[in-house]
Amino acid sequence: MAAVANPRRKIHRLVATREVGASFANIHADITVEIIKRSEIELLLPSGAVHQGVALLASPLPVVTVADIIERAKKNERILVVALDQVTDPQNVGAIIRSASALGADALLVPDRHTPEISGALTKAASGAVEKIPIIRPSNLVRALETLKSAGLWVVGLDVEAPNSLSEVDLPGKCILAVGAEGKGLRRLTSETCDLRAHIPMIGDIQSLNVSAGAAIALYEWSKQKGTKY
Repeated sequence: MAAVANPRRKIHRLVATREVGASFANIHADITVEIIKRSEIELLLPSGAVHQGVALLASPLPVVTVADIIERAKKNERILVVALDQVTDPQNVGAIIRSASALGADALLVPDRHTPEISGALTKAASGAVEKIPIIRPSNLVRALETLKSAGLWVVGLDVEAPNSLSEVDLPGKCILAVGAEGKGLRRLTSETCDLRAHIPMIGDIQSLNVSAGAAIALYEWSKQKGTKY
């Protein structure tokens, strides 16, 4: 539904069972839902695909680049980008995209290598947010961060070893929140690129968070500090 409603998507074909097809009646006036049997949908998709009675054929979303983010930063006092440093689990990446959309981020920055493609599992975990948050895939993450820094953005890295907690750091208005892989954290070069580093304080017996949970906390802290109205 999010893809159909996204004006940046070029839709080629939308098929659905009769029961599901009615749900799309008022989403996009120019798109016709082709009603077919569930067994016919299964023939259109890879074996074992979970389709829930609907399938969409669409072109990929337009590519967004680092230069696009720089142009946006020039026009706005505040901009928030989430940078993922080799977060490889599609479920985690999808959950982070969902949180990024819910908490007002402008884009996701991920290295082209060691980052999952926009698969069914990732898209499902994102709950429609893939249609809302531009995903930028530079070949070199550190170089992209340096380019954005030169354009006035600040990089804040989540680091369990950082002396200050997130709430103790005055997060910049033009901010990149850098999050590393679970267990490994940020790679050395990525960490060295950060202008600031901060940790999420924990008071319980378990002293670690799922990477998507940590990203969500950081996103909320930025929006709270910047006075975002929900």
